[in-house]
Amino acid sequence: MRLQKATAIALYAVLELALDPTRQLTAVEIAEKYGVSAHHLAKVLRDLRRGGLVDSVRGAGGGFRFAGDAKRLTLMDVIQLFEDVGADADELPPQAAGREIAQGVRFVLTELDTQSAATLRSITISTMLKLVARRPWTNAATETKPRRRTAGRAQ
Repeated sequence: MRLQKATAIALYAVLELALDPTRQLTAVEIAEKYGVSAHHLAKVLRDLRRGGLVDSVRGAGGGFRFAGDAKRLTLMDVIQLFEDVGADADELPPQAAGREIAQGVRFVLTELDTQSAATLRSITISTMLKLVARRPWTNAATETKPRRRTAGRAQ
């Protein structure tokens, strides 16, 4: 699944702010941490505020704070503020000569969209933060891959 840049930035911001809901961060602080444009992030944070996921305080000492319920808010809740999830399969043009193939492809893509959406609806912000704390990707990176054997050659 490929997300738009604004959606990825929104996920970063929500997760960063949800790490400590009492902490207030500026758009510049979050943008610098993730290497994104502060201007773009400010637009994303505005949309997150409109969606009720973050609160904002203006002026000196102002910033943003997580306003959602991390145990109930899902990744899909954030993504749906920025993406039209699951619309791709409908955009495939029907071909009269290859209608069966087109219907088969549409069926598979719709099934994938359904599974992806179900997964994103099942992962809460709280669950995601626990995953980040465990860092399972660091273990996967250190595992060595088995060497392939070539036919007729001993290794």
